[in-house]
Amino acid sequence: MKILGTVFFLLMIIIMINTTAAAEPPFACDALNPSTNSYIFCNISLPISERVANLISLLTLEEKIGQLGNTAPAIHRLGIPSYEWWSESLHGVSNRGLGIRFDGLIRSATSFPQVILTAASFDTRLWYRIGQAIGIEARAVYNAGQATGMTFWAPNINIFIDPRWGRGQETPGEDPMVTSKYSVYYVRGIQGDSFEGGKINDDNKHILQASACCKHFTAYDLDNWNGTTRYNFDAHVSLQDLADTYQPPFESCVREGKASGVMCAYNRVNGVPSCADFNLLSNTIRGKWGFNGYITSDSDSVSTIYTNQSYSKTPEDLVADVLGAGMDVNCAECGEDYCDSFLQAHTASAIQQKKVSEIDINRALSNLFTTRMRLGLFNGNPIQQQYGDIGPSHVCSTNHQRLALEAARDGIVLLKNSGTLLPLSKSKTQTIAVIGPNANTVQTLMGNYNGPPCKSVTPLEALKRYVRDTQYHPGCDAVPCNSSAMKEAVELAISVDYVIMIMGLDQTQEKEELDRVDLVLPGKQQHLISGVAKAAKKPVILVLLSGGPIDISFAKDDPNVGSIIWAGYPGESGAIALAEIIFGDHNPGGRLPVTWYPQEFTKIPMTDMRMRADAATAYPGRTYRFYDAGKVFDFGYGLSYSTYLYEFVNVNRKTIHLNRFTNILALDDKVSTNVLSISEMGTEYCEKLKFSVTIGVKNSGLMPGKHPVLLFVRQSKIKVGSPLRQLIGFQTVKTGAGERTEVEFVVSPCEHLSKADENGLMVIEEGSYLLAVGEIEYEFSVIFKMTLGRKYPQMTNM
Repeated sequence: MKILGTVFFLLMIIIMINTTAAAEPPFACDALNPSTNSYIFCNISLPISERVANLISLLTLEEKIGQLGNTAPAIHRLGIPSYEWWSESLHGVSNRGLGIRFDGLIRSATSFPQVILTAASFDTRLWYRIGQAIGIEARAVYNAGQATGMTFWAPNINIFIDPRWGRGQETPGEDPMVTSKYSVYYVRGIQGDSFEGGKINDDNKHILQASACCKHFTAYDLDNWNGTTRYNFDAHVSLQDLADTYQPPFESCVREGKASGVMCAYNRVNGVPSCADFNLLSNTIRGKWGFNGYITSDSDSVSTIYTNQSYSKTPEDLVADVLGAGMDVNCAECGEDYCDSFLQAHTASAIQQKKVSEIDINRALSNLFTTRMRLGLFNGNPIQQQYGDIGPSHVCSTNHQRLALEAARDGIVLLKNSGTLLPLSKSKTQTIAVIGPNANTVQTLMGNYNGPPCKSVTPLEALKRYVRDTQYHPGCDAVPCNSSAMKEAVELAISVDYVIMIMGLDQTQEKEELDRVDLVLPGKQQHLISGVAKAAKKPVILVLLSGGPIDISFAKDDPNVGSIIWAGYPGESGAIALAEIIFGDHNPGGRLPVTWYPQEFTKIPMTDMRMRADAATAYPGRTYRFYDAGKVFDFGYGLSYSTYLYEFVNVNRKTIHLNRFTNILALDDKVSTNVLSISEMGTEYCEKLKFSVTIGVKNSGLMPGKHPVLLFVRQSKIKVGSPLRQLIGFQTVKTGAGERTEVEFVVSPCEHLSKADENGLMVIEEGSYLLAVGEIEYEFSVIFKMTLGRKYPQMTNM
């Protein structure tokens, strides 16, 4: 490794010497540049706060304003290179932003499954390892001189509340707890935190491997639907829904994940643009949650506040609105040769008009330069410091490619398997037909925000490795399937042993700025599937590639469709994983992270952001927590080649006694007698209430498997506004055929039994509750005890 490191160092020196852009310093605080390395901000022994303050004090007003855009120019006299804030790493290092180039020694990066499929594994450790691998590859690209930034705008942790949303594929799904956990594990992985640290340090001992940015804050769940776009959408969200649905992932991302960045969204929230909302950015993120990183706008969302939303009267007012709210950097609308930053263009005049002070700019710059210093970008040559030994050999490594395959295997969901059609026999299957517009493509497997993959294998190619005599027909002209070749597809189907149809969606149907109108398969796909299934010798195997749910009730109920597999957008190794599952080299264990709704759900406007059902208006609610109507498949649904049996082995609390102090009731005679405020109880008291639940899990099948165990809770009598059920814990277990194991969950009543009231306060209600795993339930009670005396210990709020 030392020899490789030396070679890499010499190679970097040669590249730097021969670069044509010699006028720009290669990195800040260059030890070989005595005219700049003597500055206080280059003294790495000092706290970052002192270094940043010194740097800002040396800048002219013009230089300061120049740093407020995502493409920050070089400051030559101080030896500071230009910096690009916009890079992407949703499920692998991508060249979608402006900060990454695949034009040197590194030409590709590992493309993991799209997030929605990774989430279906319900495996936090897997999420962390993916984030870690992406962070390593990101640092490698930078060290190789192919990046002008190390700030990556991922993860997307908006709740997938509407199945039509084109960007739902980018998220971990519809559950706030799952999304919160994903944000924490992904962020800590990419930033280089082992979970033993996580503290935002100011002593230079912990350099960020890469910087993660949680987006899009907040209530951003619509792109372009029925004439409403994200640029003019005003999300009307109740305090109740904000508290228990939209905000928890961002709070977890900041508090537990220690994210160094947050992105504010395009849309307004209750009338105020997200990027101009002081209450959201300063009071909530920075004040209540203790965020110390930088806040960026989404691409061109600043100018949108002025041009599309008419919120700010003048460009100078807009500068004052966003800087005053707490935003730090303006991501601009960019073309091939320009980036039109609103702040860079109008901040000087805003200062002249006394609508903004230099103090506001200094505050933003402090957050920006702190982030760059935490990345080690002001510590001299990056390959001579922490993470400096990460180079091209770390990108597309064998371990990372294996991880991409593992993630695809663990995420793919088996939705139907009548008569144990799957797995197919490798020895007895002589001929197969592969039919469908998604069968012979690599691009569909990647989803969006992907970079060039390390390798590419189509589903057709992967299946051919199992059956030599494999015939193929696309069936449709393309995924939209405006015309189908039914006759040719049927002729092929009747000539083989088995038919595998690879159908579904792609980025022509769902993506950023493109929401769906329907939940059914596009064009004539359904017609093609039913026709082929009816003609085939044996029930067909239907594979669906998609990010969002699809109403496939027709296939679910059709005996001629024997098996259904949802493969999401499974990344560069997804085709291999799919073939392994079909032929039994892997036992599927993925479970749906979103509800699959019927087409009837599309009667609900996407603009309606309410989570809870409303009987008075026949509004059915959203997500498994509040939607109580017909479903194609439920959240958490997923089959396996094994059958898993559960039992409650031990629950060490049958009754939870909560003290209700009389002086709390005296504060307000309107306080409900059967509800307690979590904030009143405090952290110390809540800690004492925790109890353990041990669940036995038996694999009664003939194959070993990896299986997510999902633990839910619900009230015995559901009250209006309460969740129908709530996921409170999940773990994956590996068991051999016939093997039994036990898993332990820790239940925190303050966290897991609480709900938001109409004022957005988390409360716990007296009554009977049921723990549920699989088809079994365990009942316990929460009982309030009237107690005289002092209040609960006043600790930090939950």
